[in-house]
Amino acid sequence: MWRVIMLYQYLLENYPEKGEPIFLSELPGISKNRISQEMMKLVDSGKVKRYQPGVFYLPYQVYGIEGGLNFESYLQKKYIKAKDQVIGYQTGIAIANYCGLTSQNEAWYEIKTNRASSKQRKLIVDGRTIVLYQPVVTITKDNWAALQFLDLMTYIDIYCDISYQQCLNRLHNFIRSRSLNFKTVKKYLPYYPDRVYRNLYERGIMGELVSKSK
Repeated sequence: MWRVIMLYQYLLENYPEKGEPIFLSELPGISKNRISQEMMKLVDSGKVKRYQPGVFYLPYQVYGIEGGLNFESYLQKKYIKAKDQVIGYQTGIAIANYCGLTSQNEAWYEIKTNRASSKQRKLIVDGRTIVLYQPVVTITKDNWAALQFLDLMTYIDIYCDISYQQCLNRLHNFIRSRSLNFKTVKKYLPYYPDRVYRNLYERGIMGELVSKSK
């Protein structure tokens, strides 16, 4: 029983955020089977909530209403950043929206991740649709921003619904915020369709990237 008490204390100290996902795989211990059994004892006692196999969270209330798992944090930890390693990034219309290129909202989550088991896979998790894509190269902390930017430039003609000048200004801001330059981006251009290179010129972005390389 003392192991269960110690595990619960560990959870309280290391998962202070409301609804923060707790992955069984990240908990310390020699035997994952034993930890799993101890977590299920905490679930049975009501001290821990089980979200799905291998994923838990500490129960909490907001204005007297029981809260749930933080889904955005779940996506981050499972598909984007695991144990301080960048393994993925959001793509699709979410990034166009983030840049201010469109007012459209995503109907599902699109993520490029090293954990994708096929070229494209659709999942339904807690009523939400997630589409996972395999990246063109392995994603790391050094290349994720360049790959995300090239994804955006692949479909910018579809996503962008603002004026040319507004688009140019916001893309420039995005490039600066990600510290991108042509030297960083060009090594991945061969993995993308020819229209990406064309879009970089036609959208007036190449000059900004080249200037950042100097």
